Amino acid sequence: MVTSKIYVEGGGDRNKLRKTECRRAFSTFFTKAGLKGRMPSIVACGGRKQAYKDFCHALEKAHGNEFIVLLVDSEGPVDKDSDAWSHLKTRRDDKWDKPPGADADNVHLMVQCMEAWFLADKEALSEFFGQDFNQKDLPARVEIEDIPKKDIDDRMKKATRHLQKGTYHKGRHSFAILAKLDPAKVTGASPHAKRLVYTLLDRTSS
Repeated sequence: MVTSKIYVEGGGDRNKLRKTECRRAFSTFFTKAGLKGRMPSIVACGGRKQAYKDFCHALEKAHGNEFIVLLVDSEGPVDKDSDAWSHLKTRRDDKWDKPPGADADNVHLMVQCMEAWFLADKEALSEFFGQDFNQKDLPARVEIEDIPKKDIDDRMKKATRHLQKGTYHKGRHSFAILAKLDPAKVTGASPHAKRLVYTLLDRTSS
């Protein structure tokens, strides 16, 4: 059976605890998405540039039964006629080349950021933040991949500004929220998340 390893942007560059939280949260998400028994190994790389670097190195060294994946935020809108590698190549702050041996299945995007997934499961957000969480302050549109990253960040902070857990902070809150999400809701609202889960299911099947 093919084993998979995902090099994911997240966890901070120097914080070992955050990286542990990142790995656990994605593992929980993928378990609930139906990958129990063929779970991908999660590598929390910190920054996106390090994730790309680590991915390229792993892909170069991979054996035939290893499926290597890069997972990063798109950081902006993705052209519907463009693939992920083209997006990362043309994005000004990336300019990443598709490495030798890579194909379309080796790279996946969280569009436009991981927090967009949260908007697909507002019930999980309410459960996490508790009383006084103002769901009405979140974007109402269902096309979560069309919401700019800055808008999501601003609305998340507004919805949580008076809470006991404090205003939303990516480092303190994001992975605990990720672990609570319903993957069915996320894949139902995010075509890119659906592609990620379905690719993992397909490529790791016996």
